[in-house]
Amino acid sequence: MSDWPKVRLHVVTGKGGTGKSTVAAALALALADSGKNVLLCEVEGRQGIARMFDVDPLPPEERRLTTGLPGADGEPGVVHALHIDPEAALLEYLSLYYKLGRAGRALDRFGVIEFATTIAPGVRDVLLTGKVFEAVQRNSRNKGAIQYDAVVLDGPPTGRIVQFLNVSNELAGLAKVGPIKSQSDTMMTLFRSPRTAVHLVTVLEEMPVQETADGIAQLREADLPVGGVVVNLVRPQDLSAEDLAVARAGTLDRARVASDLEAAGIEADTGLVDGLLAEARDHAERRALEDSQRVLVGGLGVPTYELPRLAQGVDLGALYELAASLRAQGMSS
Repeated sequence: MSDWPKVRLHVVTGKGGTGKSTVAAALALALADSGKNVLLCEVEGRQGIARMFDVDPLPPEERRLTTGLPGADGEPGVVHALHIDPEAALLEYLSLYYKLGRAGRALDRFGVIEFATTIAPGVRDVLLTGKVFEAVQRNSRNKGAIQYDAVVLDGPPTGRIVQFLNVSNELAGLAKVGPIKSQSDTMMTLFRSPRTAVHLVTVLEEMPVQETADGIAQLREADLPVGGVVVNLVRPQDLSAEDLAVARAGTLDRARVASDLEAAGIEADTGLVDGLLAEARDHAERRALEDSQRVLVGGLGVPTYELPRLAQGVDLGALYELAASLRAQGMSS
């Protein structure tokens, strides 16, 4: 069973370097089961989806990407992808709401679109989030478009996510009335509803964990719905607490280490044994730090999930492996 059965929009954020894009992609694969259609969106202009899935750079329109993780009935769904570009989003907005087809493209040639989206960051975010909103809540203006069972947004970093989603507040000084103000207010009804969850990705290090705690506090202050915390890149936990304590204290049995190496057919010279003991101590110290940070994450009061550090790196097969882990932990159905 999913921890988020009512959620249609999953926003994934996190400090840079924590792997939020990887988590967003894995979550999309996990949600796309039993014939469901899921849309994976990105808004930062990095073409991260294309690189992760090894496809050509995405245009600013929805594209079929891959099949999802099979469901209980053995049938997978489909993951679609969308690279949201602010200029293209503004042209589409002008076309849908003002019927400015050719005129809108003419504005683009004159640089007006770039000027508008650069000079007013609040308007830029309304356009980006507006495209996400439209994908979640399709209306009659977008005839024949796919109806998605879930939308996963690879969002901005934790430090900017509240500003990005709180579009009504960001527009307060720019537009007090009119269609853009009306649209931003309508979007906020979705972003603040139980149909949205903002998930935060962290690693077990002091700065990312603290930024995650701060992000949760800021989201709650803005009345935006906090989802779960995904602890990414977790190291293997093969050693017992007793063995780790001995390694951390530097009191491992050198003779036994040398004997085990020789039993495996490896010459146990002093340099090799010293190197292994140093590696063991570093690993034990890292594990102690991670354990202390895990306690802090557990005290944040939200569901938590852990994903392993994969020795082979992250390719398409690894994304499916991570998706299966998220599902097994209850992040998706």
